[in-house]
Amino acid sequence: MRINFWYISSFVISLFVIIPILTVFSSFFENTSNYYQVLKDTFLMEYIFNSLILLVSVLILTFFIGTGSAYLVSFFNFPFSNFFKWALILSFAVPPYIYAYSLTAFFENYGTAYTILKNLFGEGNYNQIIPKFDGLLGVVLSISFSLYAYVYILARASFLYQSQNIIDLGKNLGFTKFKAFYSIILPAARPAIVAGLSLVAMETLAEFGAVDFFSINTLTTGIYNSWIAFDDLAFANQLSFFLLLFIFALFILENLSRKNAKYHFNTKAGFKQKQKIQLSGKKAFLAFSFCFLVFFLSFLFPLSQMMYWTIKFPENLFDLKILDLLMNTLYLVILSSLLLIIFGLVSNYGNRVNKNKTLNILSTLSISGYAIPGVILAVAFITFIAWFDDSVIKNLGFVSIKKVFIGSILGLVLVYFIRFYSLAYNGIKSGYEKINISVDESSYLLGYSKRKTFMNIHIPFLRNSLLFVGILVSLEIIRELPITLILRPFNFETFATTAYISASEDLLEAAAVPSLFLILIATFFIIVTSKYILRDNND
Repeated sequence: MRINFWYISSFVISLFVIIPILTVFSSFFENTSNYYQVLKDTFLMEYIFNSLILLVSVLILTFFIGTGSAYLVSFFNFPFSNFFKWALILSFAVPPYIYAYSLTAFFENYGTAYTILKNLFGEGNYNQIIPKFDGLLGVVLSISFSLYAYVYILARASFLYQSQNIIDLGKNLGFTKFKAFYSIILPAARPAIVAGLSLVAMETLAEFGAVDFFSINTLTTGIYNSWIAFDDLAFANQLSFFLLLFIFALFILENLSRKNAKYHFNTKAGFKQKQKIQLSGKKAFLAFSFCFLVFFLSFLFPLSQMMYWTIKFPENLFDLKILDLLMNTLYLVILSSLLLIIFGLVSNYGNRVNKNKTLNILSTLSISGYAIPGVILAVAFITFIAWFDDSVIKNLGFVSIKKVFIGSILGLVLVYFIRFYSLAYNGIKSGYEKINISVDESSYLLGYSKRKTFMNIHIPFLRNSLLFVGILVSLEIIRELPITLILRPFNFETFATTAYISASEDLLEAAAVPSLFLILIATFFIIVTSKYILRDNND
């Protein structure tokens, strides 16, 4: 095995990223406070039960919304179908916790729905007929309409690459459109749909803002409360351990369920570009109505609610230090994106030139950070720094490093790095797979060193991939709540934390302004990113 700069760099980066994962697993055997026994006798089963019910409900709803809308825009032409194919990804701009604020503000007593009915029909006791979307139902709706786009994007990409031969096969067998869909088209797209549902599952189990707002006890809120309310890091990590096991069990079960199933079709005719079916009349209206309803509920509804509160209470707009919040948010975005892109590049190139099995295994483990909820990463990071400071730094006689990493921009950016390293690494890796290894060999024959090949050939070729990664990471950081909430410096706020603090104090109208700005900024990033997300579109 040849040790060089690229090998060492990739090894160190991957090792750093998996430290929180190792911290969570190693802390399982630590002693905890009396809070463990109290929770075990009271709410622990409620945490687990709520997490399971929430997960199953969100997966079912996102499957129907994401797969259904992807099927319609991929296989049929109807009014505004070309608009919906990219508009349906705008739900990413609305984090679940902001959707939760909108849901409550609209349907609460004397809320927006009450105002609309009063203006239309005059005075009346409308609160009795206005439905209440709170509690577990509110959380399920908030998360589902924010996350279904994961399933939509991946299902649509799979549908686009299904050959017309598959559809013709169903016709020859006398299948109706519905039977062809669930018997042929849907099974062929299963890997993509399951990948989307896996992302939804991870995000659902990681969600903190919405479940906390609706006061639903889940494992994630239990982890947060163990640390914040009871100062028990060991038990917080033990809850994290159970949540991680739950996430890993989902992947294992799905892999076992597939066994030796095949999801491709061998046809002598090869790939045949499918032809979209033109819908008209009632069918076109129903397809349009479904897509419009999803677009309205997932994006227009929360956006209009936040705009309504902002216009109705303009004093909140003037009281807010918008420029400071914008600068803080952009500061974190730029710093974290640059760090992730630079080290993602170095790590990918290190794996490319070394082709070492140990390094590949370590890299594979390191990209699992995205599967870990932000609240777990934040607590694990604090646990590791506290242990390292007490066991190593103080024993060597150095000054404590806790303040350098905990409650600082540096610590915040480092945990962002761990959380979103998977996005950067995989995004750059997909670009690298398009560069044939013969390009490197030709470069070496021309006298280029590895560094010059990396700087002068690879980076220019990967320019679009790097831009895509930068935008994707920026979007995630803008929306991120628990990591920022736990690790930010004192008096350092972003749009996400400001909205959360206002909502937690029951000041929904004050939460509207930062929520609106967050949605608008995220929408901008999504529109810029959409040409990459939908770049496989051949229609």
